Amino acid sequence: MTTVMPSCPCLDDDSHHDAKNAKKWCTSCDEGLCEECEKNHRKTNTTRDHKLISIDDYRKIDDVPVSFICSVHDKKLEWFCKSYDQSLCVVCLPSEHRSCSDVIPIDVAATNASQSTAISDLQEAIEATLRNIAHCITNRNTTKNDIEKQDENVRIIIRETRKQIDSHLDELEEKLIQTLVSASETCSSKCNNFLQQFDTQEKKLIKLKDQVLQMKEFASDVQVFLGTRHIDKLVMSEMEFIKTTADSIYDYKFSLVLNSDIQKLSNAVVKEFGEIQVADYVSNLDIKELKIEQAQTQQKVKPASNVAFVELQLITKFGFREEETMYITGCAILPNGHLLFANYHSTNLLEYNAGGTYIGSIQVTAGPYDIEVLDLDRIAITYGCQQFFEIFNYRNSRVENKIKTEGHCWGLSQSNGKI
Repeated sequence: MTTVMPSCPCLDDDSHHDAKNAKKWCTSCDEGLCEECEKNHRKTNTTRDHKLISIDDYRKIDDVPVSFICSVHDKKLEWFCKSYDQSLCVVCLPSEHRSCSDVIPIDVAATNASQSTAISDLQEAIEATLRNIAHCITNRNTTKNDIEKQDENVRIIIRETRKQIDSHLDELEEKLIQTLVSASETCSSKCNNFLQQFDTQEKKLIKLKDQVLQMKEFASDVQVFLGTRHIDKLVMSEMEFIKTTADSIYDYKFSLVLNSDIQKLSNAVVKEFGEIQVADYVSNLDIKELKIEQAQTQQKVKPASNVAFVELQLITKFGFREEETMYITGCAILPNGHLLFANYHSTNLLEYNAGGTYIGSIQVTAGPYDIEVLDLDRIAITYGCQQFFEIFNYRNSRVENKIKTEGHCWGLSQSNGKI
């Protein structure tokens, strides 16, 4: 997708004496339009159905990695080969895909691309990869804490043993301590290196996630189609990087092997206080695999129907754990598949897994009435007659923000980051 400032095509026309800045962007023609050109665009039979967006919306997707030009022949991509899953220009078609029977116009292949399973799978792939990175970061932080605990345990053994032996071992004790410090620093340094790598990959994927959201909302079907395929490859590349990196991640176990002569309390016979041994072993991180469908797979969009004719289907049901009083007013499904229930007659949220097993309760400010999931860590909670709602981090049970309302606050929902 072009990154230059959009301008109206009439700027290149010498018959126009006044330069006109583009006000709209045609996602089909991939060019900006001034007000006069926009009117002509909407009147012309061949362009009246083109999707026009504002320049402000265009800027939101101008850095999405989409190219309309063939990288081999420098021609516009106009065809799509379903057999090879490849976009083609007018040169590719006769030279490399002459015998292919399922070559279709790219506009046809990109029909309903914004509603395709590919972009939904891509979004899920980014979320899954972010969860994998978060899992790796948690693992490394846990290992760092474990290193510190083991380091302290070894130090205790060294100090207690040192009290039982003669003063001539002071220098050997310091030597061993330095060996321990070196080993701890080496292990911690390795963990920090992995954390830096995962932080970089996390930032890349968050950017790709934002680009997919903007592309899905504002880009044309062709842009979504091509962008989905390109970002799909980027995400798969990031996923392979994480898998490769995870295979080289090790945890560490510290132990102390005392010299046998220490027990005899000999004089100059003892040459070493002990030996620091660090055993590293593969962490076996549970990296979730991705299953992303190809970009041309489309969702079947059902026409809107009267809600009176919609039939609900029961998927599953389970009973609640017995409480003193129970008045369920809200429910939300967390990203990990667990269910949160608002019990308005208590000050707790009840957490169950998808199979109906009770996980536990989460203490909140007042009687919760409704719940809305905001992201991987946070939910919004209303309190009915209370004139406020809260942004609540359910992982650490902390209130991040309390928003006052002008009246009672019962239900809420969120879309595109807005509540």
